[in-house]
Formats: sequence, C-alpha cells, structure tokens
Amino acid sequence: MYESLLTGARALQSQTVAMRRDIHQEPELGLDLPRTRATVLDALSGLDLEINQSQATTGLVAILRGARPGPNILLRGDMDALPMSEDTGLPYASQTPGRMHACGHDAHTAMLASAAHLLSEHVEQISGNVLFMFQPGEEGYGGAKIMLDEGVLEAGGKPDSVFALHVAPELPSGVVGCRSGPILAAADTVHGCIIGRGGHGSMPHNAADPVPVACEVVQAIQTLVTRRFSVFEPVVATVGRIQAGTTNNVIPESAELDITLRSLSEDTRERLASGVCNLIEQIAVAHGLQGEAKLKRGYPPTINHAAGSELVAAAAKALLGEKGYHLMPEPFMAAEDFSYLLQRYNGAFAFLGVAPPGIEGTAAPCHSNHMMIDEDAMAIGVAMHAAIVLTSLDGSV
Repeated sequence: MYESLLTGARALQSQTVAMRRDIHQEPELGLDLPRTRATVLDALSGLDLEINQSQATTGLVAILRGARPGPNILLRGDMDALPMSEDTGLPYASQTPGRMHACGHDAHTAMLASAAHLLSEHVEQISGNVLFMFQPGEEGYGGAKIMLDEGVLEAGGKPDSVFALHVAPELPSGVVGCRSGPILAAADTVHGCIIGRGGHGSMPHNAADPVPVACEVVQAIQTLVTRRFSVFEPVVATVGRIQAGTTNNVIPESAELDITLRSLSEDTRERLASGVCNLIEQIAVAHGLQGEAKLKRGYPPTINHAAGSELVAAAAKALLGEKGYHLMPEPFMAAEDFSYLLQRYNGAFAFLGVAPPGIEGTAAPCHSNHMMIDEDAMAIGVAMHAAIVLTSLDGSV
C-alpha cells in the first residue's frame, strides 16, 4: 500500500510543482487570499469532495467521504505569504514587491491539494472521512483559530484527529521529523517604554536619562532567563528593538524596547511574561522614572499528543523506512497557530525536510529572503499526508 502511495505521489509531481510555483509567483498576505483560494478550488475541481468555505476568511475545508463509516481525520495546509522581499533569483520568484512565500506555505497548499487527488484514488480503503483544511492567516493573523471558532472545521463532522506537515530546510530532503510533547513554542511580545525627562547631553544631572535604565532592563532580562527558569524548561527572551533619542548631545525623554518571548508550557509562559513586565516597570521606579509594559499574546505552544506523534512515526517508517523518520530531540522555538487545533483535538504537527541538494545543514531557513526548497521532497509530503490518513483510517489496519 505504501509503495503505491509514493508511486501515485510521484505521478502527481508535475501538477504539485506547477501549483506551488503558481502560488509562489503571486503571494497573498493575511486572511484575504482570493487568488490562492481560487487556485485551490480549481485544483480540487473534478474530485468527489464536499466544499465548506469559511465566511470569516478565504479558507475552506474539503471533505472526502470514505467507503465506510469511521472517524474524521483533518489535514491542514496554510496558504499565506510573508511581507518581505524575495532574493532567491528563481525564475518563478514573487512578482509582487514586498511579498514572498518564505515559509513554504505555497508548498503546503500544493501538497495538500495533490494529497486530495491521491486519497481520492484510495477512497475504497478509507473507513471514515478526510477533511482537507486550507487555511489563510497563519503568519500572525490566527487564521486557524478564526476558522476553529467559526465552526467550519466541524461543519462536516467533528475531527477526531488533526495533522499538519511543515517544510523544514534544516532537515535532510524527504525526511519526516516529529516528537511527542512540545514541538513549537508560544510566542508573545512585550512593548516596553521607559519614560524619563529630556535634557542637554552635557548635563545629565538636570535630566532623567531613560537610556541607561533601558540598558539595565535588557541585562536584567537575561538574568531573569538564566536564574529564574530551569535549564530543563527553556525560555527565550530577545530584545529585538531598542530605540531612543535623535542625536548625540540630547538626552531623550523616553526609550522603547520591543521584546519577543518564547516558551514551551503555559506555566513558563505566564512566569516569563510577568517577569519581563515587572522588570520594565520596577527598574524604572528604582531610578525615579516611569516604566510601562504592554503584553501582546501570540500563539500558544504547539504540543503534540503522544498518540498523534506515534501515528506520524509509524506512517513515516512504513512509507520511507527507518531512516526516513527523525525523532526530534528538542522543539523548534518558532510558533504556529495549529497549536489552537491541538488544544482541542488529538493529533500532531510534523516537519518535512526540504534542504536543497548540496547545501544540507547550511540552507537558508524559513523567513529568510533566500529561502528555497527541494521540490522533489514535495512528492514525499503528498504521500506522507496519504500515509497518515491510511495508517489511521485504512479498514485493514
């Protein structure tokens, strides 16, 4: 069965690649992706699928009914691009300035559409239903949560398990990586402002300089991370922007800090956020200044269920052999809105290695303006989607 999945996926490779390149050239941002949705609907036309379109976004869920009753398994593919310029030099590079598919969502969409074709060929083996979720707005817009709250994921029946496959230039091409428990981090941000009193650079005693106080906050955040959190419960706090003043001889009235916070559990997430906010506010007070901290919640940690990650491992090994599966020893500290689905349903988030030939280990990562993938790996991604479904829903398994 698994050999036929690889054969079928490779037979679909030309249309998978063509669809990916078409989407790559015309990237769309956020929750409103009319062209990308039209491309998906065109790719699914002719298949015996029920289509439920989101009313709150341009997402959709296509349902393949199996030959016999059984559970519902959902596969997610995100569709949106990033607001950044592309510098790959590819002949099918983005034609829209300031937009690029730098996180592989073009590949995710194309692989999921081809998986719908492949699984339609194996519908007689399916005991249950397959839900293909095409989702906009993963890059910071929370499209998964919007579709979840809207109810469109359950319009054709509540999912019993959910799975997503994300490309990873860090992994060897064609290798599937997964782990149980946390696989991606929560992502929150804090905007801090130290408010002092401006003055002449030559007479700081007549002012209330916020700059050294802001620098003290930066140092204190590093100490917070290393002294308040166990090394076995890792967190990351990065001050990505610190800004104050206009010239060398003017003490500014305020200094700003923008901080990203990453954590792998709700407990460490809460303690890190409150700790950083307290430092901003209290260190300022200690110097006679005012500190303001504004916390913005991002995505929660992506935590795989044991049963879901075990199913991914079983499917990958059956499809690709033992060497085709990589048990990830640690999570990535990036974040994903698929986390919202895993809070409600059983399942797992996994990675597909797509390192281009010859640059394994040094490939440009996701969110790089030079990010590229080995398109040959997409056939394995298509087959892997189908393998996850058939491992779960095949009536003979």
